Amino acid sequence: MDTNAAQPFAAAAKTGYPGFPPAFPSPRIFRLSTARHTVYDKRYAGFLFDMDGTLLNSIAAAERVWGRWAARHGLDVEAFLPTMHGKRGIDTIRGLGLPGVDVEAEALVIERGEIEDVEGVVALPGAIDFLNALPSDRWSIVTSAPVALARARIEAAGLPQPPKIVTAEDVAIGKPDPAGYRLGARHIGADPARCLVFEDVMAGVLAAEAAGSDVMVVTATHGHPMETPHPTIASYEGLVVHVDSTGHMQIVRAI
Repeated sequence: MDTNAAQPFAAAAKTGYPGFPPAFPSPRIFRLSTARHTVYDKRYAGFLFDMDGTLLNSIAAAERVWGRWAARHGLDVEAFLPTMHGKRGIDTIRGLGLPGVDVEAEALVIERGEIEDVEGVVALPGAIDFLNALPSDRWSIVTSAPVALARARIEAAGLPQPPKIVTAEDVAIGKPDPAGYRLGARHIGADPARCLVFEDVMAGVLAAEAAGSDVMVVTATHGHPMETPHPTIASYEGLVVHVDSTGHMQIVRAI
């Protein structure tokens, strides 16, 4: 990994963000931020969304598949499951350093299992209406999931399919590296600095920050508050998007 690619990891270690061992024993322990944020005062050229936990809830399905896999490999399932959210499967498996494990083969096993199991995958409240209100060429999804799994979950949740999505196959290094969000911005013809990123886990938040984008944290699937300087929403209900004559978008709270 080069110096630039390592910067998001260094930032995580410095700030004590959860989900990055060994300095983070309690992943997904977050505190909500309630301060006034400028994202509601700005107009954006594009919106970029993470998928799992941000637009849809796939936790039960993902943890069924990963839980069985972890048990087969002798891992502490309860301790392992919180560590795999928001990252590419291949990165999760590689990071475990399991002896004698073919990382790419095991990642394919996980991928096939997740594609076959989409039971209980649902859109987050208000997400479908929110996406349908956006200009179709002004938003995209940037996910750590492989493309086949991403399309399967988007369809299962009933979300609109964006013309282009960034998936695990499109980047050499996954989140928290910013490559995915930079590519997502390029797909919609926008500068990353003029995009608002919607994320739910710290790996994605770090990736968005490193890309130079503003961030909205979606807390719908959080079991605990999130420590973040960024604005937070529990769902998309009550959010309205104003689109000006140039296609730029501004978020307004309707209630």
